[in-house]
Amino acid sequence: MNVIIIDYGMGNLGSVQRALEQCSARCAISSNPEDLTNATHIILPGVGAFSEGMNQIHQRGWFTAIREAVFQNSMPLLGICLGMQLLADIGDEGGKTSGLSLIPGEVCLLQPQSPKERIPHVGWNEIVKSGTNPIFNDIPDGSDFYFVHSYHFKVVNPQNIIATTAYCGEFSSAVSAGNVFGVQFHPEKSQRSGFQLLRNFLKQ
Repeated sequence: MNVIIIDYGMGNLGSVQRALEQCSARCAISSNPEDLTNATHIILPGVGAFSEGMNQIHQRGWFTAIREAVFQNSMPLLGICLGMQLLADIGDEGGKTSGLSLIPGEVCLLQPQSPKERIPHVGWNEIVKSGTNPIFNDIPDGSDFYFVHSYHFKVVNPQNIIATTAYCGEFSSAVSAGNVFGVQFHPEKSQRSGFQLLRNFLKQ
C-alpha cells in the first residue's frame, strides 16, 4: 500500500498523515504530481477557499494527474473538507470557479434556517447514512464527526450522496461515485469513527 497525500499548499497535512499511519498505512505527503503513478490510494485534503484551492491545483500541475489517476487507473481517492468540495463541477466561494468535475454538483454557501445556526458550521454533528456504502462499514448510523465549513456540496444525482447531516436544513456530508469518495467532516479529528472510515477507505 502506498497512500499519497496531495500537497497543493492548503491544509493541515501532518494530522492526516499521522491518522493514516495509526491505521497502519504506508503514506507520504507529496508535492509532485508524478508520484500518483506509484500510488495505491490518494488523499485530497484541504482547508480554505474553493477558488484558491483550484488555482493551486492548476498551478502545481495536479489537475490532469488527479483525473488520470481516477479515470484511467481507477485509483481510490478520498477528498476531505475542501478536498471533497473540489470534487464538484463548480464552486461559488471566491467567485464561480470550475472544480475537478469528479462528482457532478456545485458548492454553495450554507443558508441558516434558524437563529441558532451559525456560519461557519463548527463542531461535532451526526451523519445519517444513505444506503450501505463500504466506506461506512462498522460505523453506526448517527455517529458524530467533526466539521469546520461554511459551504456545502449540492450534488446533482442523489445516488452520489452517501451521508447527510442536519444543519442549515440538510447538507451532503459524504459523497461517492465509483472509486471517488468525499467527506465534508475531518476523519483525522473524529476519533474512533473517523479512524474506522479511513481504514474502510484503505480497503478500497
